[in-house]
Amino acid sequence: MKILAIDDQQLILMSLVKRLEDAGLEVKTASTAEQGMKLYDSYQPDLVILDINMPYISGLEVVKYIRQKRKSQTPVLIMSGKTGEETIKQAYELGINDFMKKPISLNEVLMRIQSLLGINPLQASFMEAHQNQYLHKYCVGVVIPCYNEENRISGKVFREFLQQNRGYHFCFVNDGSTDNTLAVLEQLRTGYEDSISIVNCVKNGGKAEAVRQGTLHLLQDRQLDYIGYLDADLSTDLSDFNELVNTLESSDYQIVSGSRIHRMGATITKQSARKIISKSINLIIQGLLGMGFKDTQCGAKVMDRNLAAVVLTNSFITKWLFDVEIFVRMRKIYGKERAKSLICEQPLKRWIHADGSKLSMRDSVTILGQLTRIAWHYRIAS
Repeated sequence: MKILAIDDQQLILMSLVKRLEDAGLEVKTASTAEQGMKLYDSYQPDLVILDINMPYISGLEVVKYIRQKRKSQTPVLIMSGKTGEETIKQAYELGINDFMKKPISLNEVLMRIQSLLGINPLQASFMEAHQNQYLHKYCVGVVIPCYNEENRISGKVFREFLQQNRGYHFCFVNDGSTDNTLAVLEQLRTGYEDSISIVNCVKNGGKAEAVRQGTLHLLQDRQLDYIGYLDADLSTDLSDFNELVNTLESSDYQIVSGSRIHRMGATITKQSARKIISKSINLIIQGLLGMGFKDTQCGAKVMDRNLAAVVLTNSFITKWLFDVEIFVRMRKIYGKERAKSLICEQPLKRWIHADGSKLSMRDSVTILGQLTRIAWHYRIAS
């Protein structure tokens, strides 16, 4: 059986292709509606899988082409995540056979395809081996800054997350490490070249610059809807980060920031001295911003790609407090009240301070001076 899959989000499409090929199906792909229509004629598929929202030409034009111009009854399955009821109704009126809304279980996709093609279901053992794997509604790029992290990067955890959450791309930034971090990252990327990239900075520029360089790299990939960043030691759990993405998807927020505030059922641990310093600094930051946020410094944030292009691509004036600068930049652009409405501070379920942190007690003292620099540079007024 031959399948034609048409979707501009290749990050999502490639994982679907692999799943279908593992099931013994032949698959060809196209990234635009125009390419899809040309390939339809030459490939003559038994089934077309199609997204509606694509650049230049809507996926509905492909349905019209198949049903009206080619007079074909080839089964058409639409998978889309940004479609209203009227568009779905129009798609059925044009003659589609089935519709699935992202996020979607890969096993459910396969079962729908089996039904449309009238082929026998696969063995239960095959389905069980691929359970809990999903195609997401949006594509997410995550910058992970790394400085001498060879002993703290858990390749197994990152790989397992990518296998279960299709649509993510991890960009590891080697920030001038003096150990074997780069070799560890290259090994981690092996076999995951489509969903892991590495930016290698020869000199150490600090976390702020590493996140900026990673963002510049990810912004070149037009399929990414959201861009965020996360600490390499996974002090914030990847499942928690995914919850930040889910909040962004289902709301009008432009940025969702993790928060290490204690709440019922959460596991939040810090070293005692670090906890006292962190609380004191947060109080100062709250006074500086005047926006009511409790934890600007949590190393887990995700935002709309357009906002990332505005607040993350210009150089920061500090190495560690760039999170504060992001909030300040939003305040300068939108005004304090509008900026507050665009930012969601979401408590994490788990955050653990990992051994080997690069921030020392002496470094914490210099933060006060950096906050003064931020206030002066951006001319913050209450």
